Amino acid sequence: MSSDHSIRRDGLATPSRRRFVQGLAAGGAIAGLGLWPRTGWALRSPGQSTVLSGTEFDLAIGETPVNITGRLRPAVTVNGSLPAPLLRWREGTTVNLRVSNRLPSGSIHGQQTSIHWHGILLPANMDGVPGLSFDGIGRGETYHYRFAVNQAGTYWYHSHSGFQEQAGLYGPLIIDPAGPEPFAFDRDYVVMLSDWTDLDPAALFARLKKMPGHDNYYRRTVGDFIRDVSDDGLRATLADRGMWGRMRMTPTDLSDVNGNTYTYLMNGTTTPGNWTCLFRSGEKVRLRFINGSSMTHFDVRIPGLKMTVVAADGQNVHPVTVDEFRIATAETFDVIVEPASQDAFTIFAQDMGRTGFVAGTLAVREGLRAPVPAVDPRPILTMADMGHGGMDHAGMDHGSMDHSGHDMGSAASMQQHPASETGNPLMDMQTMTPAPKLEDPGIGLRDNGRKVLSYAMLRSLFEDPDGRDPDRDIELHLTGHMEKFAWGFNGRKFSEAEPLRFNYGERLRIVLVNDTMMTHPIHLHGMWSDLEDEGGNFHLRKHTIDMPPGTRRSYRVRADALGSWAYHCHLLYHMEAGMMRQVRVDE
Repeated sequence: MSSDHSIRRDGLATPSRRRFVQGLAAGGAIAGLGLWPRTGWALRSPGQSTVLSGTEFDLAIGETPVNITGRLRPAVTVNGSLPAPLLRWREGTTVNLRVSNRLPSGSIHGQQTSIHWHGILLPANMDGVPGLSFDGIGRGETYHYRFAVNQAGTYWYHSHSGFQEQAGLYGPLIIDPAGPEPFAFDRDYVVMLSDWTDLDPAALFARLKKMPGHDNYYRRTVGDFIRDVSDDGLRATLADRGMWGRMRMTPTDLSDVNGNTYTYLMNGTTTPGNWTCLFRSGEKVRLRFINGSSMTHFDVRIPGLKMTVVAADGQNVHPVTVDEFRIATAETFDVIVEPASQDAFTIFAQDMGRTGFVAGTLAVREGLRAPVPAVDPRPILTMADMGHGGMDHAGMDHGSMDHSGHDMGSAASMQQHPASETGNPLMDMQTMTPAPKLEDPGIGLRDNGRKVLSYAMLRSLFEDPDGRDPDRDIELHLTGHMEKFAWGFNGRKFSEAEPLRFNYGERLRIVLVNDTMMTHPIHLHGMWSDLEDEGGNFHLRKHTIDMPPGTRRSYRVRADALGSWAYHCHLLYHMEAGMMRQVRVDE
């Protein structure tokens, strides 16, 4: 057990007093601007030095020492700030962004850099993925991004070079619409969530390859076994433990890197730093949540306030009011809240594995805090979570991986698998009975006494913008091996796979099947991902589709962008370990 943590009676780790004091000293993360939190990022507030607006931008990528945990570490920053400056564009304009590489010689974060404009439709050579859409930006060089802005909403930008995103190169991006918004608000704030580690991110990746279970402190105990026997009976408990043992997995392993390594940040600020946004009683406040983390799903709520979700991934949706939502890495959600009954409310975001949290405050003045809720109990994965529901797996040999469909007896109701998965040493499981699960709020959020958002509750405010039925389907399986920290599509990592080829102008359907026990947010560059409902109808326009274990989800794509595009899991270390493909759109 790390010396930085103590253990509560419920088994959860809590930061030691030493680490808490370190965090208290690190309210903000901008070098030279002091360690205490900045004022709220109200987009309409004057004097916000971290907000850059207009059509002409000069962005310098460099290395800046920051103090998050009590010691200085080198971060990759834009114009010296972490997060990078908030950029405000306007729909219908053309933006010019001159991005200069000022990384020092010998930087641990590499000599090349890049910026990818996440969720923005633009020409391939403006997309910012080295090796696919351009050569990257060498040290001392400046790259001129220039493109028309043909959309509006809440987005973000980040590096696509090495592990620079983990080291701080990420920032919010707001595009004001050309016309009026379909909802009213009085104040407007960005709430950008992220995860920070003092480790060199390359060293963290190396550790994941060697010890992928390093952060999973919460393995099941003898006490858990006794309780499960009492609840479920000895035979069922032994069968359950046997299945997990044969799969060489643990049902408590929800995230590869968690609060045992990470410090979670809200707009670059730790919980003790208390990032605060202001309101007057009775105002409608728009909060633009952006998950700019490298590896973390956050569950977000504001105790005492309902949140009305009005946009997802920058696209307006029919308003839906909830108590809580899960935001996957790279997703954005805009919500409207109406604080009135008290002077302060806590904005609370806990990680999916319940190993940590970050909190800020919505208040009538600076310096206030509301009670911070306890982290929820840690969730336990079940076989049903992984698409093995209703089947007897006691005799199934998960090690053989010969589950391609033809040998499974009643395979008609079971998931078929690509031949490339059979006998594949880079896979440790397959799902047998996956389902869309669009109505499922997610592991750890079911029946928690709160109204929790699900994909089924979200519906775009517009009809299918294309209108055509897809001409063909492409089915891809998300695959991996936990002990080897190997990730890919259809059992192949990026370096071994041929590009996916789309025909320019076609409407196609991508079907994703998650053959792993992890949750993967999947992002296609350059084109929208139009999620279908369970009946195959257009449902929700997004740029990132979250794929929990045991799910099979489909979405439509209009191949209207020529060139080479990245297609990958947005968990940074999964992408680096191979869960990425090149998409080529050719005439």
